[in-house]
Amino acid sequence: MTLRIEEGEVHGLLGENGAGKSTLMNILYGLLSKDSGRIVIKGEEADLQSPQDAIVRGVGMVHQHFKLIPTLTVTENVILGLESTLKRLGAISRRASGLIKPFIRTDYKSAEEKIRRISEENGLIVDPQAKVADLSVGLQQRVEIIKTLYRDADILILDEPTSVLTPHEVDELFETLEAFRDSGKTIILITHKLREPMALCDRISVLRDGSLVGTVNRQDTSPEELAELMVGRPVVFRIEKAPASIGEAVLSVRELKVADSRGLTRVRGVSFEVHAGEIFGIAGVEGNGQTELVEAISGLRRPLGGHIFLSGQDIAGQNARSVREAGVSHIPEDRQKRGLVLGYNVRENMVLGKHHTDRFTSGPRGLLIDGDSILETSEKLVDDFSIKVGSLKGQVSTLSGGNQQKLIVARELAFGPKLVIAAQPTRGLDVGATEYIHNVLVTMRDAGGALLLVTADLDEVWSLADRIGVIFDGQLVAIKTPEETSMQELGLLMAGHGVDQSSQGVSN
Repeated sequence: MTLRIEEGEVHGLLGENGAGKSTLMNILYGLLSKDSGRIVIKGEEADLQSPQDAIVRGVGMVHQHFKLIPTLTVTENVILGLESTLKRLGAISRRASGLIKPFIRTDYKSAEEKIRRISEENGLIVDPQAKVADLSVGLQQRVEIIKTLYRDADILILDEPTSVLTPHEVDELFETLEAFRDSGKTIILITHKLREPMALCDRISVLRDGSLVGTVNRQDTSPEELAELMVGRPVVFRIEKAPASIGEAVLSVRELKVADSRGLTRVRGVSFEVHAGEIFGIAGVEGNGQTELVEAISGLRRPLGGHIFLSGQDIAGQNARSVREAGVSHIPEDRQKRGLVLGYNVRENMVLGKHHTDRFTSGPRGLLIDGDSILETSEKLVDDFSIKVGSLKGQVSTLSGGNQQKLIVARELAFGPKLVIAAQPTRGLDVGATEYIHNVLVTMRDAGGALLLVTADLDEVWSLADRIGVIFDGQLVAIKTPEETSMQELGLLMAGHGVDQSSQGVSN
């Protein structure tokens, strides 16, 4: 593969999950070693043995999963590990010797001042003294970008930078990246989304199965062409679905109140129903109580009050295993924290939560694991959901983020649940996988399934949901059908604009 990136451009690197985008950039950042070929940075061949080698050459990387320590402050995260690294490199690098200057006896005051200056100059406002654990996801990403700028990077690699951001945060990020380009910085944007390179990039390179299939100028291409280059076939963007055939209520939530881990009430008297044969969407900017709501329904968090009825049975306060056994499947918003055991292999993760059932056990009293049944199920789901795995025996941590998400979706949809709670079900997925999962969700709905879709993606909730509840500040402020509202109105409601205080707490 030969890839050329010009100085001062935003270059998009587009491809399906597992196409090799992150692997290629991890080689450029020194995290992985190349097998052959050359890397030339600013006209000089570079032998990158570690990220420190890349940093010295002005290369910075913002990873899809942030590399931050929640209990430390912004300043502590930015300078973490910098002193010893730069002292070691200072003798051979003018850049490194310049960077080490502020760190005589770890001068936190100077570090904070420099961070403030960087954040203000680049529109990345964040408090240097704030603890990372107290920051929103969007602010945490700003910290990651500030880390690269603090190290004087002028080549920035951003790996799926919008996968955890709200629409407003995406707009802010794009404004920042445009300013970077105008200042002469080179940006490599790794993504599987089509709107992002079409909105921001100067040129776009497409990878498929580890090979470069083409590089195009933005003005000479279209989302349809890019999608076909990515997956090797035309992709249907429009979700076709028949009118919903609504049945009885499968999930009834009544006056639910839920606190977060700090004891603050985040869900305040929410009521709604999800019926058989419908997709009920909850749209909202992240941080308005969706996480706590989903955790309460799925048994991961005990509510303060209210009721959660599943087919007439009150499951409020039951643990996650009991809720799952009652027929609830859960696609969590944080795949690595809630959806996977990273030290387990693919097969083990594929049957988590069902591993103790008759289907996957044998022997006296079902005390033995039936490896053949697990293998057969895993092979089928990997094939059905186009999950790219090196080996079913390999650790799930070796899969790309998108393929980890596909595995969770496959597992949660495979065993005939009464209710599917899908929180950000296509986060981190490419267009082909997103198309497939959307079709699977619609197929389940058409077969009489009840689906609760929680997402910050307006396009997704607008396309999939039969009814849409908008959550703001822990309350449902409106319930609409797509036919009686617009995406603009939903976006305003999500941001709290036009919310009538007297209507908060609306139910069906």
